[in-house]
Amino acid sequence: MISDKLFSWLASAVICALLLTAGCAPVEKEAAPLELEQIPKAEPADTAVMALKFTEQDSTTYRLLTQTEDGIRFGGSLAGDPQFKDKRNQNKVLMTFVQQIQDIDDKGNALAKITIKELKCIVIYQNRVVLRFDSTKEDANNPLANLIGQSYTIEITPAGQVENIIDVEQAQAAVAGDSSAHKTALKLLSADAIKERHGTLVLPQAGQNQLRTGQSWNNTKTFSFGLMGTESYEKVYTLKQIDDDGARRTATIQMDAIPASQTQPQQAEQTSSFLNMFDNTHKYTGRLRLDLDTGKVEQYYEKLKSDGVAVDPQAGQKDANEPDMVKIGIMRIYNLEKID
Repeated sequence: MISDKLFSWLASAVICALLLTAGCAPVEKEAAPLELEQIPKAEPADTAVMALKFTEQDSTTYRLLTQTEDGIRFGGSLAGDPQFKDKRNQNKVLMTFVQQIQDIDDKGNALAKITIKELKCIVIYQNRVVLRFDSTKEDANNPLANLIGQSYTIEITPAGQVENIIDVEQAQAAVAGDSSAHKTALKLLSADAIKERHGTLVLPQAGQNQLRTGQSWNNTKTFSFGLMGTESYEKVYTLKQIDDDGARRTATIQMDAIPASQTQPQQAEQTSSFLNMFDNTHKYTGRLRLDLDTGKVEQYYEKLKSDGVAVDPQAGQKDANEPDMVKIGIMRIYNLEKID
């Protein structure tokens, strides 16, 4: 139970946390090693290898949507107080890029050249649009337009991990500058952003990646919510079905996750005490379609929605009106689609 004094501090502190959260497509980081269930032997017809496959000089076009949103709402008498205003921040990036495989080593790792073809970006800060860009409409003088046609190279493993980032400096030099648009472009070319873009999906490691329908693998992902703290989630991927239409085989994998603090007590101590002051609900799910013949991702989608509520401890003792409360909402979306 929090005190009146602490509740007032909480309402003010959450505003400060949200006001300092801005920028285009904040990055969340993968954490913790991959852990696999013991995989028993299975009939070949019921099994599939969960791995990316690469072919030299092969090109694939992908469209990726990343979206982050943080908001705060007030209830009771706080809703009418001018110092407590509902706020919303949003960062949305839609990027189309071509991935060309240039080389493959003896471990199956590929050097992939990434070329940006199209870009749309919108940033909303404190309910106000502060940046909007569409490469199909904007003029060439916008700094973000300089991203179109730029390339960088990554080393990616069959498990989907980005091992190295190569030759991104030329692209960064093309968008260097001091304006907010320049800084947004540079953030999209940062090491963390590139790893998030191409390495969010984590597949099993070699030697552990042959799964039967119904089997699963898991890993832990940690999200940073700025001054509002961090939260780790245990992600469990389950092979739901294998389809074979005679032309190709496709695997469908479901992802479900819960806060790691619920399964790993030591994680609870690492979670922000700020977030712990709210009664939180979480929903974090995803879905993967993997072409088993080409080893290419057809689509990978995941969405996290987290809501928290803190209610005045004197609620119900003052009057019959809605009690004073602070509500926070957090959303993260990642949607990768193969379009060519």
